[in-house]
Amino acid sequence: MNFFQLVRKKKELIPLIAFVSFAGLGATYMSIYSLFKTDVIVNRKKNPEPWENVNPYEPQKLFTIHQKWEPVEELKTVKQLTK
Repeated sequence: MNFFQLVRKKKELIPLIAFVSFAGLGATYMSIYSLFKTDVIVNRKKNPEPWENVNPYEPQKLFTIHQKWEPVEELKTVKQLTK
């Protein structure tokens, strides 16, 4: 209750608390979001080469504008030759 009494007395702290809370939530969200990306390795022993499982048709960026995702033909031929 001491925190709420302080905020009631000093109303100029409300925007500061809002911005710090928003930044903390944003940082937490991005760190959790990044853990589930395909280019992040959490357990190297289970999947030592995770880049083999990346779908070339699925964008890997957080935000893209009018980009066409196509696999590189040279990579497809190299992958077929190594199998």
